[in-house]
Amino acid sequence: MPDDPSPAPNSPRRLPPLLRRAWYSLNQVFRQRIAHLGLTPDQYSILRWLSEGDPRGLTQQTITYLMASDPNTITSTLQRMEKSGLISRNAHESDKRARRVRIEAAGRRIFAQAFDVAKALQSETLDALPKSRRERFLKDLELIADACAAAQQK
Repeated sequence: MPDDPSPAPNSPRRLPPLLRRAWYSLNQVFRQRIAHLGLTPDQYSILRWLSEGDPRGLTQQTITYLMASDPNTITSTLQRMEKSGLISRNAHESDKRARRVRIEAAGRRIFAQAFDVAKALQSETLDALPKSRRERFLKDLELIADACAAAQQK
């Protein structure tokens, strides 16, 4: 690692390295803070989507889309989570090709603990901005994420 990884003074700000640096740092801190729960950031995100989503559960395809990941990675992650008793995967009631993923009681308990950690970290991170700019920043970041997803579809 270089002695000073910060860019040279007056160098242009570029979106990809800034997004990557922000995501990587946030992900690593969160990983450290939830390690005692035996949960990874990706597993937390899946539990969050399941907690906030359809009470009947979400399909693996929906989770793959929401996670902006590839199907093989999601399948592997879900297998580990199912083995740990955090989720269950069952045949979809109307689509024979799909599986519906549901959060289980153990998943709800661990998610509640991790959610408190996530909220605290988000607050701590957003403290870098004045309160008056935080909501606008999140909306702008959502626009950027949507633009990136749209560019991928072209």
